[in-house]
Amino acid sequence: MPYTLIDHTADIGICVTGETLTDLFAEAGRAMFDQITDAAKLSASHSREIEITGIDRPDLLVNFLRELLCFWTIDACLVKNVRIRYINDARLTADIHFDEFVPETHEILKDIKAVTYHGISVNETDAGWEAMIIFDV
Repeated sequence: MPYTLIDHTADIGICVTGETLTDLFAEAGRAMFDQITDAAKLSASHSREIEITGIDRPDLLVNFLRELLCFWTIDACLVKNVRIRYINDARLTADIHFDEFVPETHEILKDIKAVTYHGISVNETDAGWEAMIIFDV
C-alpha cells in the first residue's frame, strides 16, 4: 500500500509514497478518497480534466487535494482514480475518474471537511517521493 495512516488527534493524517512525483500526487488523491469511501464499489464511469497551480510542491498538493475534495463536497462525486498528465513544482494537469454518489451503493466512511497546510510536506527520498498530509474531519 503506497500510504499509511498517521496518528493525529481529531484529524486524519496520512503519509503517502510514490516512485515519482506523478505517482505521489495520484496516490495522495486515491488515499484521500480511501478515507471517504470504499473505492472497490466505484466504477469510474465519469472523467474530467483539471488544472491546478501552486506556489511550490506542498501548496500544489494542498490545492490539488482541495480540488478533488470539492468533487465530493460540492458535486457529490467520489473519485476512484487520478491520472496525472503533467506536473512540475507549480502546476499540474490531471484526469479525474469518478462516480456520482448513490446512497444505496456508496458508503461514506469519514467526512473530510478540509485539506490543511498543517504539517504538509513533499520530499524526495532515496526510494522516490513522500508526502505528509493532514485532513480536518
